[in-house]
Amino acid sequence: MKKKAIVVHSGGMDSSLCLALAVKEFGEKNVLSLSFSYNQRHSLELTRAAEISKHFSVDHVELDLSCLSLITESALIGNTKKIEHHSGEAPNTLVVGRNGLMARLASIHAHSFGAKCIYMGVMELEEANSGYRDCSRAYMDIIQSALRLDFNDPTFEIRTPLVMMNKIETMELGHHLGVLEYLLETTVTCYEGIQKEGCLKCPACKLRNNGLKIFSLEHPEFKYSYREKILNLVT
Repeated sequence: MKKKAIVVHSGGMDSSLCLALAVKEFGEKNVLSLSFSYNQRHSLELTRAAEISKHFSVDHVELDLSCLSLITESALIGNTKKIEHHSGEAPNTLVVGRNGLMARLASIHAHSFGAKCIYMGVMELEEANSGYRDCSRAYMDIIQSALRLDFNDPTFEIRTPLVMMNKIETMELGHHLGVLEYLLETTVTCYEGIQKEGCLKCPACKLRNNGLKIFSLEHPEFKYSYREKILNLVT
């Protein structure tokens, strides 16, 4: 299998936007969508990742990373823990080292068939608002440097096109690409695995829906099935 790029694809909005960007640059036949199964809180995101990949006519692979549940704990691993985020602490949804591990595994796979880059949908907004330490560009630069040594290739890239954006800017990007309505109806952001507007309570839902409300107010012509629910949110 020959590809030019791998997208680490969770089935959420941000990684799906990265998939759309990769397809725009390289063409669908040259992109691979790669998801990881790690006993995450809900499996719907994996189903959605496969469906979205099919929509974009992109090959999709799912790798088993269930060993994570044996070596670390998080409210996003399994579904028995209540989601909590106390002031001054990282939330208990942090999966320590997850993004770095996935980036390395995806990059090794990319290197095996000659691809020169992977895409990660990380955003520094997540680090600032949710305490996710592995969502910054500085973190990815460290991983990228190690991979360049591993591969003896100073040109290999971990691409993070959304990393400096806020949620409103990602909505604008999706709108510009012509994929926003589809992704709003299909992707899963909610930590509880609830589609569309989600549970309205978890940090992921609040961050996304606040941005979507502002975007919706700025674009009165843009329609999606739960628009009124978003506009009626108290933010």
